[in-house]
Amino acid sequence: MLNALNTKILLAILAALTVCGGAALYQRDQSAKTAAAAYKAAEILQMQKDHNDYLKQENEALRKQVEADKKRHSSAAAHEGKTWKTYIP
Repeated sequence: MLNALNTKILLAILAALTVCGGAALYQRDQSAKTAAAAYKAAEILQMQKDHNDYLKQENEALRKQVEADKKRHSSAAAHEGKTWKTYIP
């Protein structure tokens, strides 16, 4: 009887240890998945930041080009009236 009781206690302890080990493995697996998801999110954010920086540079270059075109076109239009006033047929 005592031997059967000791066997049952040992089996209960073994079952408890198995559950604890399984929980530890599950927690490690979940933390690895979380770390992988965090790495992927950081990678996506970095790609978005790089893309936004590229778009900013492109917009700035386009804005400068437009300003230069405005200055060039408006200066030609400013002198247009003078040419017609001094035109002698």
